[in-house]
Amino acid sequence: MFILKILPYFFLLSISSASFAQSKTTFHQHAKWDQLLKKHVDDKGFVDYKGFTKDSTELNSYLKELADNHPNSKWTSGEKKAYWINAYNAFTIQLMIRNYPLKSIQDLGGSIYRVNTTWDIKFIHLGDETYDLNNIEHNILRKDWDDARVHAVVNCASISCPALRKGAFTGDKVEQQMDEQMMRFINDKTKNTITEDKAEVSSLFKWFSGDFKDNAPSVIAYINKYSKVKIKPGTELTYKDYDWGLNESK
Repeated sequence: MFILKILPYFFLLSISSASFAQSKTTFHQHAKWDQLLKKHVDDKGFVDYKGFTKDSTELNSYLKELADNHPNSKWTSGEKKAYWINAYNAFTIQLMIRNYPLKSIQDLGGSIYRVNTTWDIKFIHLGDETYDLNNIEHNILRKDWDDARVHAVVNCASISCPALRKGAFTGDKVEQQMDEQMMRFINDKTKNTITEDKAEVSSLFKWFSGDFKDNAPSVIAYINKYSKVKIKPGTELTYKDYDWGLNESK
């Protein structure tokens, strides 16, 4: 009889242990972030920072979820990639609303790249580590995946940046979503002016030309993978001035 009485206890204990183990490896669905983006990002990718400020509690709750459930070896490559893209964008929003109102993200830091710029502020706490935005973009996303589409999905809160996606990236859809963002960016006439024999493109294609050449025979070849108008080989590229003004919706 004693054995029969304690069996339910061990059964419940095993369920609890399994649930706990599962909770430690649960992959983010990014639902809170998805809802915030759909609410506060317009169809052009501009951001309602005042609205995000009002919903800062919800944003901070999402960021805590990221901090408490850091990528591990059981996650797929897509789940990890979606995590870091969303983390970069969500923490950028947090940094903006902490300092709102402001005219530009550049107003928050110094001028020495990888030393004291805004992107070098160590304010991101995930798991047992502290990061800055440069860590996430250059030491994780660019380094671990060697994927030039990264430049179309991380948003630097600026007018010339590729548009912030109106929805979260998810592990099961991240490859398709990244393709969509690069296609949107390259065909956005406010970011790139492209004809067959003349192309004035974003300075991102100059600053990170190596990334694009690593993923295609040339920068032009990479652009042509996504551009509706194909640039003739040998065409000289010129580059637009980068507008670092805040990408705020009006």
